[in-house]
Amino acid sequence: MERDRVLAQVWAHVPTPGRPVLVAVDGADGAGKTRLAADLARVADRPVVVASLDDFHFPAAYRHAEGRTGRTVWARSFDYAAVRRELVDPWRSGAGTPYRRRWHDLATDQLVDAEPETVPERGVLVVEGVFAQRPELADAWDFAVYVDAPEDVRVSRMAVRDGVPHDPEHPDQRRYLEAQRIYRESCDPRESADLVVDNDDPDRPRIARVSPVLAHRAHNDQS
Repeated sequence: MERDRVLAQVWAHVPTPGRPVLVAVDGADGAGKTRLAADLARVADRPVVVASLDDFHFPAAYRHAEGRTGRTVWARSFDYAAVRRELVDPWRSGAGTPYRRRWHDLATDQLVDAEPETVPERGVLVVEGVFAQRPELADAWDFAVYVDAPEDVRVSRMAVRDGVPHDPEHPDQRRYLEAQRIYRESCDPRESADLVVDNDDPDRPRIARVSPVLAHRAHNDQS
């Protein structure tokens, strides 16, 4: 299966430093991050924990206090301090450290009182979500994958997934598209990622870019 072949190629680039590893699966809304993260866990040959930034939203009252625009999606969606405190930094502290993979339930808009889990020995944390390479999180990852797809494809997927209009100018689409434009202009996540997966056709994804550092390392390994 072509998808599994590409997943194996992704894993071949993920470092194995003999300690817990943190991997970001970044990309715009509708790019296919959630499925890619789940599939990476499915084919892995080591313990993998999958988490989502969607479980670290601010409460709706804060998210919507200044309106519902692309700018507020960018600035007020996620509680990055909670992401660091509850999930990322415990994993960076090493095996045996307690952590929580959920902090907020988007459907109920309530904080989640989850029992702590323990970072496994040589486990891999795969965190999927938009804006994963923002400055608040960029230094957390040992490896970052950017999942890419054309805007019209993503709009269509969001329409089906979320029950919103297919029109990219509709406010329910436009604010997320605009937030992604802000992200691209301020962080250039496609270029800063270690690896880019083009996911226009989810059954036939392809690795579109490998960072120069990884490409150089792969060349040396083959020499």
